[in-house]
Amino acid sequence: MLKRPATEAYDTHFYMTFDLYRKAAELASQREPFAIATVVRVEGSSSAQRGSKAIIDPLGKLLLGWVGGGCAESAVKSEALKCIETEKPRLITVDMTDEELGVGMPCGGTMDIFIEPVLTKPELLIVGHGRIAETLAVLGDLMGFTITVNDPAAERIAFPQAEKIVTEDFDLTETPIGSKSFVVIATQHKRDHLWLQRALEGNAAYVALIASRHRARLVLDYLREMGLPEEKIATVRAPAGLALGASTPEEIALSVMSQMVALRRGGSVTALDLHDRGSHVPAAATDTVIR
Repeated sequence: MLKRPATEAYDTHFYMTFDLYRKAAELASQREPFAIATVVRVEGSSSAQRGSKAIIDPLGKLLLGWVGGGCAESAVKSEALKCIETEKPRLITVDMTDEELGVGMPCGGTMDIFIEPVLTKPELLIVGHGRIAETLAVLGDLMGFTITVNDPAAERIAFPQAEKIVTEDFDLTETPIGSKSFVVIATQHKRDHLWLQRALEGNAAYVALIASRHRARLVLDYLREMGLPEEKIATVRAPAGLALGASTPEEIALSVMSQMVALRRGGSVTALDLHDRGSHVPAAATDTVIR
């Protein structure tokens, strides 16, 4: 059986790692996004060691941990902000071999640091009930959204995936809408114009209206009369969803969810190319080299 090295350095690292994961769990329970930076390779002299970690919050503040001091830490915090914003991990190289032109640390080494965003689930707010809404809840749950349903006729048995169901919301205040909210309005024309206005005023990431073309034109004209800027109105997905030729409620829900995924991941409806080599990156390559 392997024995734990009885060294002060090991104990310090052990307790630092324990505290770091405890802090990560605390942030996750509070649904606060953050990034974890981990030193995965050290070459030459460095103030950090392989396995050193740090937690960075969405404001770029290093909450806990250590990945090297001075400008190396500043570079890591800057890249962590990009990871949180783009929702994608990054592998960076910090070059400390040049005191004048490098990151300002004359350590004489380089470090590869893997930065991984830890994000809260985006919210899918479904306004309405019926088969399209029910299928959207199923697909949204599978795609990693937290589901909120707002409709007087919504029943728990029809929406088992929903984290929250609101059936009384006369002034539309029970379901806050923010920049990370994905909102699908399927009210069958009942107060859809009010919900659409509120979703746009809340700067929702995605706003879709499931309605006939005639109804959609009426609702968009209402928004213009209410003084909403044309550029905001242009963001409304109406008709909602991608052009899949959908006809059944389940297919319509699929087209709407496909549109949400494409928007969130920066994708398109272009067919995948079997021979596309663009996504194959050499294993040793990093996203950024900071000198």
